[in-house]
Amino acid sequence: MKATNSHLTRSLQTFFVLSLVVGWSQLLPASEPEWTGWLGPQRDGWVSYFQTPTQWPAKLDAVWETNVGTGYGSPLVAQGRVFQHARQAEEEVAWCIDLQTGKVLWRQTETTPFEMGGGGERHGKGPKSCPVFADGRFFTMSIVGTLIARTADTGKVIWKRDYRSVFPKSHPYWGFSASPIVVDELIIVHFGNDDAGTLVALDTSTGQEVWTQGTDGTSYSSPLLGNFAGTRQIIDWNHNTLSGVDLRSGKLLWTQPFPHESHNQNMPTPTIHEGRILLGAENRGIHCFEPVRENDRWRVKVRWQQPEVALDMSTAVMNDGLLYGFSHYNSGQLFCLDPDTGDILWRSRGRSGQNVTFLSMPDHLVALMNDGELKIFSAAGKDTKQVASYRVSGKSTWAPPVVLDDGFLIKDQNTLARWKLRANEADQR
Repeated sequence: MKATNSHLTRSLQTFFVLSLVVGWSQLLPASEPEWTGWLGPQRDGWVSYFQTPTQWPAKLDAVWETNVGTGYGSPLVAQGRVFQHARQAEEEVAWCIDLQTGKVLWRQTETTPFEMGGGGERHGKGPKSCPVFADGRFFTMSIVGTLIARTADTGKVIWKRDYRSVFPKSHPYWGFSASPIVVDELIIVHFGNDDAGTLVALDTSTGQEVWTQGTDGTSYSSPLLGNFAGTRQIIDWNHNTLSGVDLRSGKLLWTQPFPHESHNQNMPTPTIHEGRILLGAENRGIHCFEPVRENDRWRVKVRWQQPEVALDMSTAVMNDGLLYGFSHYNSGQLFCLDPDTGDILWRSRGRSGQNVTFLSMPDHLVALMNDGELKIFSAAGKDTKQVASYRVSGKSTWAPPVVLDDGFLIKDQNTLARWKLRANEADQR
C-alpha cells in the first residue's frame, strides 16, 4: 500500500509540474521568425510563416523608429533582435536593436571614406550590400569591398577581409553592392572591380580563404545557391558571365556569356525555378537558361527570351509557380510571367516608380515601392490585383523590407521602423 501511495504521489507531482509547464508555455510570447539575409534564409524571397488576414486593415500602427543612417541593406531578424548596416557621416555602422522595443543594444562603427561615381550621387554613399547572419555572427560588406565578421552579442570584430592588395579598387564603379551568401561554413562573394575580380569562399569562423574561382570583374548582382543534376553550386552573375561553380571545390562547372553592355549593368539577383535560371537584365529582357550535365560534361540550354519586360535593379520572385517582377520599361511596370514559356500574364499600369523590392508569401506579394508605399498584391497570375496599400515612409525606400508575423520592418533613407497590422481591423489570422 505504501508503494501504491508513493506511486500516486509521484504521479500527481508529475501532473502538477506538467500543468505548470503547459501553462507557462501558453503565457510565453511566440518566437519571432528569423530573416537572416538578402531575400531571406533561402535567398528566394519566400515568407512561409506569415498568416494572411482575410481582410487587410486600412492602416498600420507604428511601433518604434530609430535613426540608423543611410544605405540599402536589408534589416535582419535573429534571436529576437534586429541587425542593420548603414552609414552615418564617414562611418559605416553595425547596429543591434531589440525587436520588441527598438532599444539599441549595441552600435559598432568602421570609418569608411568613399566617393560615389558620377551619376550615382542620388543613391548616397551608404552600403548597398545586404548583410547576413549565421552561427551567431553578423557579416557586413562595406561599399568599398571590406567584409567584416562580428559577434552577434557585442558586435566585436572577429575578422575582416578585403582584396585591395589584389585589386587596387576592390569595388565596381558605384560601390560594392553584391550581398554575401553563407552556405554551410562558407561565406561566398565575388570580390573585385569592373575589370577584374574573383569569386571567393571564406571560412565563416576565421575568414581564411577556402577557394577562389575566375578572373572576371564583379557586378552588382548577388550569388545564390543552386542544385542542378544533383550538384550543389554557386550561381554567380559577374561582369561578363553567368556561371555555375561547385560549392565544395570551387571548380567552374559551366558558363554562359552575359556581359555588362555599355551602361547596362548586371544588377538583379537571378531566380532559380525547377532546374532553370531566370535572368533579367537592364535593357536586355528576361532569359531562361537550363544548366544540364551530359556524360559528365556541362552545357547550358537557352529555353526562351522575353524582350517586352526587363529588370534594372529590382529582383523578381516566384509565387505559386509564376515569376513576379518590376520592369523598368514604360517608366516602371509590375508584371507576372510564366517561367515555362516566358509569356506575360499580367502587367500593372506604367509609370509605377523607379524601383520595387519584392517578397513573396502564400497567395500574396509584398511590394515596397521606392517612394515609401508598401503594396500588397494577390498573387493570382493574370488576375493579380492590389489588395492593400500602406504609406510607411515619406522618404526614399530602396532597402528590402522584412515581414514579421504581425507586421513589417521598413528601412527608409535614414530610419528603421517597425509597423504592426491593426488587430482590431484585421480578421483573426
